[in-house]
Amino acid sequence: MKCIRCLVSGHVQGVWFRETTRRKAVGLGLSGQALNLPDGRVEVTACGDESALLALREWLWEGSPLSRVEAVRCEELTPAEPFSGFHTG
Repeated sequence: MKCIRCLVSGHVQGVWFRETTRRKAVGLGLSGQALNLPDGRVEVTACGDESALLALREWLWEGSPLSRVEAVRCEELTPAEPFSGFHTG
């Protein structure tokens, strides 16, 4: 199992980006979370199969129908505790 943390910038808050990301991640069998950041970005942390993580990374550029993604920056990480499910906050 691998984990990634991605920072997504652009018009990604208030446009159902986090919920759409949650649905995509669950469909890919990933666990993790999508959180709004105070600076207007969304932080997506996801864990699971490497091919599913790659699919999510590519999908983040698409986002929700109302979003306008300008940048996606991802890094691999090791979470302190495993996630249970996929949550938004």
